[in-house]
Amino acid sequence: MCPVDTTVFITHASTRPVLDGAVRRVVGRLSLRCVCALVWVFALACLAGPAMAREPEIQFVSLQRNTDALTLTVRLGSVATSAVEDALFKGVPMYFVWQADVYRDRWYWTDKRVSSVVRTFRLAYQPLTRRWRLSQAHDGVTGAGAAALQYALHQNFESLDEVLAVVGRVSNWAIADTARLDNDVEHRVEWRFSLDLSLLPRPFQIGMATQSDWNIEVDGRLDVPARAPVEPPPEIAVEVKPGEPAR
Repeated sequence: MCPVDTTVFITHASTRPVLDGAVRRVVGRLSLRCVCALVWVFALACLAGPAMAREPEIQFVSLQRNTDALTLTVRLGSVATSAVEDALFKGVPMYFVWQADVYRDRWYWTDKRVSSVVRTFRLAYQPLTRRWRLSQAHDGVTGAGAAALQYALHQNFESLDEVLAVVGRVSNWAIADTARLDNDVEHRVEWRFSLDLSLLPRPFQIGMATQSDWNIEVDGRLDVPARAPVEPPPEIAVEVKPGEPAR
């Protein structure tokens, strides 16, 4: 048998398609993981909602009912964050609002609001004089806008700590006339202190509601005393002559 010459041609296969396929698989896996991660972060953001409000410390609170009016006294701790103070030093005015509502209990219907009062403080820094100007608006209704506020009192202060101490307290604030309160019905007071972002210029309101440094709010609830304390009758002075027994 004659030998048959056999020629074997060996062609090296290209590794590029294999590498391209591996790269596609890796990139696909990474893309899927990135998409899943983004979806997870978005879900957490939706569940988280707005940032928790920063509550100033309540140092003292008192509710007094006398023969003329129902008065509220509240003293808070620090009412401004570093972000708020930075904005104040840059010339942005801030609006702090006190609100108190008096309700009368009704078992047959929703509780009736007997009285509602609002006190707004506008705090602004004056760079030329390096002083703080605090303006107090008349009692009114919230949501009226900064332009609708009518200020009745203006005060100047040398330091920020001094003016913030004034902003964070109300003393003997008459929130309702005693004549409007029934002696035989339970009443309650709901008060609230907050930094009103709706009164700020529009560019500063964007995104602030979700930041805890700008979401400053604290509130409380107090039961109104059933009756005003009875004042003792005035003492009548009787002149006693020497040698005459006292009556």
